[in-house]
Amino acid sequence: MRLNILITASEAVPFAKEGGLADVVGALPKYLQARGHDVRVVMPRYYKVDRERYQLRQLPGVLVVPMGIIGNMYCGVYQGTMPGSSVSIYFLEHQDFYGRDSLYERDNQGYLDNDNRFIFLSKASLELCKMLQFTPDVVHAHDWHTAAVPMLMNTWYRHDYHLSQAASLLTIHNMQHQGSFYEGAMDVLGIGWHHFTFLELEMDNQVNLLKGGIYHATMLNTVSEGYAREIQTPEYGWGLEGVVRERSGVLSGILNGVDYHEWNPEEDRLLPANYSANDLSGKAICKKELQRALGLPQREDVPLIGMVSRLVKQKGIDILAQALPRLLELDIQLVLLGAGEPWAHFYFGGVAADRPDRFACRIGYDNSLAHRIEAGCDFFLMPSAFEPCGLNQMYSMRYGTLPIVRATGGLDDSVENFDATRRTGDGFKFWNLDAGALFDTVGWAVHTWYHDPEAIAALRKNAMAKRFTWENAAEKYELLYLEGMRRKLGEERFRQVMEERTPPNKKRPRKETEAYQPQA
Repeated sequence: MRLNILITASEAVPFAKEGGLADVVGALPKYLQARGHDVRVVMPRYYKVDRERYQLRQLPGVLVVPMGIIGNMYCGVYQGTMPGSSVSIYFLEHQDFYGRDSLYERDNQGYLDNDNRFIFLSKASLELCKMLQFTPDVVHAHDWHTAAVPMLMNTWYRHDYHLSQAASLLTIHNMQHQGSFYEGAMDVLGIGWHHFTFLELEMDNQVNLLKGGIYHATMLNTVSEGYAREIQTPEYGWGLEGVVRERSGVLSGILNGVDYHEWNPEEDRLLPANYSANDLSGKAICKKELQRALGLPQREDVPLIGMVSRLVKQKGIDILAQALPRLLELDIQLVLLGAGEPWAHFYFGGVAADRPDRFACRIGYDNSLAHRIEAGCDFFLMPSAFEPCGLNQMYSMRYGTLPIVRATGGLDDSVENFDATRRTGDGFKFWNLDAGALFDTVGWAVHTWYHDPEAIAALRKNAMAKRFTWENAAEKYELLYLEGMRRKLGEERFRQVMEERTPPNKKRPRKETEAYQPQA
C-alpha cells in the first residue's frame, strides 16, 4: 500500500547536523521510498545549505505562513533531492529566522527567538502541503522543533482539505530538550488560550511545545525500546514522565539503523587499509597508523580505546574525567575526539599534554579521524548518562571494535554483554553512573584482552556479524504509520482506504471481523 508521508524536522544529513536527529531524517525517507511510498521532507534552509552545491531550484511564488499575533509571514521554497535517492526535500528560506551561523544557539545560549523560528517551521511545513497540493496520510514530526505540528493539525488545520484526515507521529529523540518558552508564544501559535492548561501546553507557567506535541500526536515513538521505557520514569522523563505514561498506549521504540554504505571497513575509503571479519590484517594497519597520527607509541600489544563524542554531561564525560587518572595507570592507550563544554576542552587537553604516551585528545570534529578511530581501536567507550539510541556503538561493532557502554537506552538494547562462560556477547556493559563502575568495566575489558585473546576474537566475530539496518527500521515505521491511520480514520474508513489502495492482484479474502494488527 502506497502512503503519502510528510517528514518535517529541523535538520537532516548531509545538509545540516547537530545530533542523531539529522542521521534519522537523512536516512529514513530513502528507505521508506524504497518500500514504495511517496515521501516528502521539509526543513529550514540554513545558510550553510548551499543552493548551488545541492542543485536546489526555487519554486514559483511565496509561502504565506500565519503567525498569530505577528500576522502573516512569508518565505521562499527551494526543492532538492536527498542524496542517493529521488526523495524530494523542500527548504524554507527566511533570512531573519535561518540566515545564521548555527542552527539553535550562539555561545552555548539558545537564540531568543527560537520559539518563533520553530513555530514558523511547523506552520510552514503544513502550509507547504497546500502549495504542493500534497495530501499526506501521515505527518511525521521530530523533537520539540516540530512538536507544534500535531497540535496545529488538531486545531488550526483540523478542517483543512489536505490535512484533516492525516495522522501524526511525533518521534522523541531527546526528552531533555523540550522547547519551553514564555507564555506569549500562545499568541503566535494562534490556537487559543484555552489550550494553555496543564493538560496540554502549560508547564511551569510556560509554553512547552514537546508536552503539547505528546498530548496531541496520534502516535509517539522514540529511537529505542529501552528509551521508550526510560522516559516514563522521573530519572529520564525531565518532568514529562507523567504525560508520557498517560499516552503510553500509543508509544513505541524503534532502534535507528546504520548506513552501511558509509560505515563498512571492507570499503571505507577513509581508512589506510580495509579489512573484513575473515581477514583482520588491515585492522592492525589501521591501529598502527592511528597511533602514529596521534603521537602514541606504536604498540600492537596494547589495547587501544577510542571515544568520539560531544563533550557534554549527557555523554558521561564528567565520570570519564573522574576515572581518567586511574584508567591511565592501566597499560592502555586512550584516544578522544570531540567538542562541547569548555572545561572539558581544557581538562582533557591538559591530560593529553601530561600523558602523551597513553592519552591523545583532539578537540573538534573530524569525520575522517572518526572513521579511523572506529577502525584502529580495539575498544570503543560510551559512558552515557542517557542515550536515546546511539550510533557509534553500532559503527564500532561493524569495525570489530568492541563497545564498552553504560547500559541505558539504545546502548542497552544494541549491545549484548560478554558472557565469559558461554563466549557470547559483543561488548562490555555497566549500569551504575559513576567513575568506579566505568573503571571496573574498562578493567574487565582490558583484563580479557591480556588474558583471554580467544574471547576477544569471539566477541569481534559476533560484533562484526551484527546488523542494524534501515530496511528493518523503515518496515517498523511503516507499521506505525498504518496504526496511526487506523486510529485517525477509524476502523471502517481505514479498511476502505486499504482496499482502495491495494492492487487487485495483491488483495486477499478477509473476514468482516478481521482487524489490522500492528506489531509493536
